[in-house]
Amino acid sequence: MDFVEVVRKRRMVRSYTDEPVDPAVVRRALEHAHRAPSAGFSQGWAFLLLDDAGAVARFWAATTPAGQGDDAWSQGMRTAPVLVVPLSCKRAYLDRYAEPDKGWTDRDEARWAAPYWDIDTGMAALLILLTAVDDELGACFFGVPPQRVGALRAEFGIPDDHHPIGAITLGHPAPGGVRGSSRRRRCPLDDVVHHGRW
Repeated sequence: MDFVEVVRKRRMVRSYTDEPVDPAVVRRALEHAHRAPSAGFSQGWAFLLLDDAGAVARFWAATTPAGQGDDAWSQGMRTAPVLVVPLSCKRAYLDRYAEPDKGWTDRDEARWAAPYWDIDTGMAALLILLTAVDDELGACFFGVPPQRVGALRAEFGIPDDHHPIGAITLGHPAPGGVRGSSRRRRCPLDDVVHHGRW
């Protein structure tokens, strides 16, 4: 599939069939994520791969707030056979920029205009989403409720210095599984591009 077509077809898929996902395709998506850019080549990301029914069920149990999870969105998302949790590691960036070729030995976070550990991990996540489209799979990036991050860490042994920036479902789209989160239309390009000045 041409890259232009991959970008054009990218949508968040919120419901999946029970058809298994080829492990080679999942591996390819992770290999692409591993090639994402990172500030100073810090590579401060990691990926928790959950690709069996038991692990996927444990993810949903750990991340679903009490009394929730019965809505249509949750029911559709829980049909995904594969989950990837992209994790960012701020320490990797602070360590990298304290090395002699960077020279920020004070490790002061104020030197960072933005949290590039999260930004770079987000770019890696986007490569997973695009690879899914290229392999004719569906995917959806979504957030983990902040109050459930501790339970997610405990359930899967995630180190304290790695922060989940969200999670990605992967699978074969069910009929009607590709739908927008609202009736909003994409805003015109000219409304968001400011050429030369604002």
